[in-house]
Amino acid sequence: MNMSPDKQDKCVNEVVSCSKHAENNFKLTKARDFALPVIFLVMATIVIAVTGADLKLSGLFCFDGKWPIGDQQPWHFLYLLDRVPSIGLGLCGLAAAIIGGVYKQRRSWISPGIFLVLLLTLGPGLVVNVIFKEYWGRPRPREVVQLGGKKGFLQPWQKGVAHGGRSFPSGHSSAAFFMTAPFFIYRRNKPGVARLWLMGGVCFGLMMSVARIAQGGHFLSDNLWAWGMVHLMAVTLYYLLKLDRDETLSAES
Repeated sequence: MNMSPDKQDKCVNEVVSCSKHAENNFKLTKARDFALPVIFLVMATIVIAVTGADLKLSGLFCFDGKWPIGDQQPWHFLYLLDRVPSIGLGLCGLAAAIIGGVYKQRRSWISPGIFLVLLLTLGPGLVVNVIFKEYWGRPRPREVVQLGGKKGFLQPWQKGVAHGGRSFPSGHSSAAFFMTAPFFIYRRNKPGVARLWLMGGVCFGLMMSVARIAQGGHFLSDNLWAWGMVHLMAVTLYYLLKLDRDETLSAES
């Protein structure tokens, strides 16, 4: 059926309008994904500093310079569990990427698999453990004078002596919060599954955070930024690997 030039122009304008609207929504979502976590991290850090929550919360677990609650279960088990779940998930990602490269019908597994491997390597691995934990120099709770140690207390934004303190941020908690990673894989096409991974990963991360606070290993703000660094790295990789535009997972899952 032939359309008149006016109708053709109208259809073209509608397509262009829809395309612009979709692109604007994409930009808004992307900006929100980066801005909201940063705002939350900054505001939460300010509240923790103003209220003295770092020392107060850690002080609840410290008795005459000892941390007996941290040696009890389930906190001790969580400490020993450490990075086992995150490494397992990372290996699943590596396997998925390899299978996707070998089998044409599983090509859609490559990007999610690479996402998991890169996030584990760059988030809990490079940024948290190699760069900040080694070189930021914030003393642990059990090392500061207020809690039975010999070093001065530092706020999370105050840099100490490199290798002189490994409190900021928490390596255990960053690995635990990494378990939220599948949220980004399923976010677009399976929001229900994505929410389950998000809630499960956050709960696991919070439990690990309590364990590390109870053991005198990290302050509240250390755990907060462990989540923040991993989450912001996940958002960055989510857009760099174009998982936000991947349509294939829903078709093959």
